[in-house]
Amino acid sequence: MWTARVFTLYPEIFPGPLNKGLYGKALGKKAWNLEVVNIRDSAEDKHKTVDDTPFGGGSGMLLKPDILGRSIDSKIKKGERIFYLSPRGKKFDQKIAKEISEEKTINLICGHFEGIDERILSTRNIEEISIGDYILSGGESASFVVIDAVLRLLPGVLGNKISKDEESFENGLLEYPQYTKPQIWEKQSVPEVLLSGDHAKIKDWRLSQSKDITRRRRPDLWKKYLDKEKK
Repeated sequence: MWTARVFTLYPEIFPGPLNKGLYGKALGKKAWNLEVVNIRDSAEDKHKTVDDTPFGGGSGMLLKPDILGRSIDSKIKKGERIFYLSPRGKKFDQKIAKEISEEKTINLICGHFEGIDERILSTRNIEEISIGDYILSGGESASFVVIDAVLRLLPGVLGNKISKDEESFENGLLEYPQYTKPQIWEKQSVPEVLLSGDHAKIKDWRLSQSKDITRRRRPDLWKKYLDKEKK
């Protein structure tokens, strides 16, 4: 069973949206597991202090390495991968999501304040990942994104492999336009090809639409797709 272990100062946030819909049902059926660790439980003073001012000055506070180190060491088993959700980390994408989905257990550290002491990253072999080029108040919302992206790849969670394989990024392209009933809505009709029953033509149309949308909206992805096709 795939397990996500989250280290946070705000355990009450979880499972949050992960306990709804198909993910919540899968969690209830033990198709995956969520373990939430309160970092503050590892503080030893009466005030449960977890942060302090940075050496060298500067604004904000940093999570203390001794506190976070104790929290990590009390839960993590040898060989488990640890990820710190950080804006300076490697950009999280579908490839990394697939890679993480193959692990038995992953550990996600949710930072707060101005971040965490650098020494904890090197001493615990922690990998840094980022969900995008922007700043969040904490790593909790980023952890939901990572877990969500991985869960839909796990067997027994979504239950529709064909649909999953056709989504954006699975083949390096953005997804094609989708339509449902009614056939005509506000004087706009569904493309005729989708009503033809010709599955080969529909497949070709969807691929051409995916290519066109990717080329126009995400030239970075389009370039990667072309480079891959040349190999």
